[in-house]
Amino acid sequence: MSAATIDVSELRIGMFVHLDLGWMSHPFPLSSFRISDTEQISTIRQLGLSRVRWSPERSDIAGDAAVPAERPPDPAVPAPDATAADTPELAQRRLRRAALARQREAMQLCERQYAEAGKAWRQATAMVQTDPQGARERSEAFAQALVDKMLGNRELCIRLLTESAGDRATAHSLNVSVIALLMGKLFGLSEVDMRDLGLGSLLHDIGKVELPSRVRYAEEHFTMAETQLYREHVSHGVTLGRKMGLSAGALLVIAQHHEQADGSGFPQRLNVDRMTTAARIVSLVNRYDNLCNPVSPAKALTPHEALSLMFAQGKHKFDVTMLNAFIRMMGIYPPGSIVQLTDERYAIVVSVNSSRPLKPRVLVHDEAVPRDEAMQVNLEAEPALGIRRSLKASQLPPAALDYLSPRQRITYYFEPVPPSEQEFPEPADGAIDEGRTE
Repeated sequence: MSAATIDVSELRIGMFVHLDLGWMSHPFPLSSFRISDTEQISTIRQLGLSRVRWSPERSDIAGDAAVPAERPPDPAVPAPDATAADTPELAQRRLRRAALARQREAMQLCERQYAEAGKAWRQATAMVQTDPQGARERSEAFAQALVDKMLGNRELCIRLLTESAGDRATAHSLNVSVIALLMGKLFGLSEVDMRDLGLGSLLHDIGKVELPSRVRYAEEHFTMAETQLYREHVSHGVTLGRKMGLSAGALLVIAQHHEQADGSGFPQRLNVDRMTTAARIVSLVNRYDNLCNPVSPAKALTPHEALSLMFAQGKHKFDVTMLNAFIRMMGIYPPGSIVQLTDERYAIVVSVNSSRPLKPRVLVHDEAVPRDEAMQVNLEAEPALGIRRSLKASQLPPAALDYLSPRQRITYYFEPVPPSEQEFPEPADGAIDEGRTE
């Protein structure tokens, strides 16, 4: 299979390109893919590459699909060099501006990667009923890309994204798959098992495409008939998965993602001993995301409350060893938790190191700093500062509520921990003090 090179100004929709960059250097879920829209072309042109490799035989160029090259930006006026005459205050401001720029760049890259991941998921699932083999190929490639990214980095952060990051179905599937794969990595699953876990978690709810829209998400007011109809999404998912030709491991994730450790789940009422490891992971993570992101936002639990409830139910509903590991990985205050610090300030948890989650990064309410200029605080670097308690959004003063803007929908993605912040993981106590949510 040949690969030629082409100037980025000549890229067209339908070209199958290969980006020879590390995955943190571009936002796409795959490094090799077929260009589907002009936005992707614009993104590639902003990566700093003059030429990219492409495969003509894997391309599908329709007509004159070229996109005009973008006008290069005007030459920037060079910033004055720092001089010995700079005061310590000016030097500090310069360092802060640089740190803020890095913080924004990292967040924007993570959100672009999430957006591209969401696009890849929607493209794959849209083909399930009309082209199941093609849907499988796309889904497998996407799952493999996620696995490669996770296994290629020793330490990863779980990052909270903005409110607008995708539709409900996309956000749920990506939340479950990202956290499930982090769990799989924590448990040392083989690459084959990680692929099955990734594929099964991405497609665990695929059977919902066969349901009427009014019963795709479980509601307390459902009649018995509506509840039964909703539960059929599991068998529909297995049927579709077989048509796609999914692996046995991925099919079992789809079949068992609503089973519970005590046998009270559905559809087969399996207990924990009859569930696969991957299905136990997805069942747990699926429950967590549904508690944080229910159909009715008014019924949403904070991430801390969701963990507290799951811990209380742990001996019955979940594999206890797996639940304790999940709590250790997410931290007692997962991303999205609203907290009060030991110095009485209010903050929102924006990311945790999945290997060392007890000291997360937080965005702190500071009236002296505009919100768009606020620096995240790494609590690992602040030994004298910690989290005193978790709060509901309704407990925040109006100014803090407006500043921190707690998410109505919790959306996660992942990114590597900077090498300067990595170290060997430390053990963490999995128990949650339920009295800490006031």
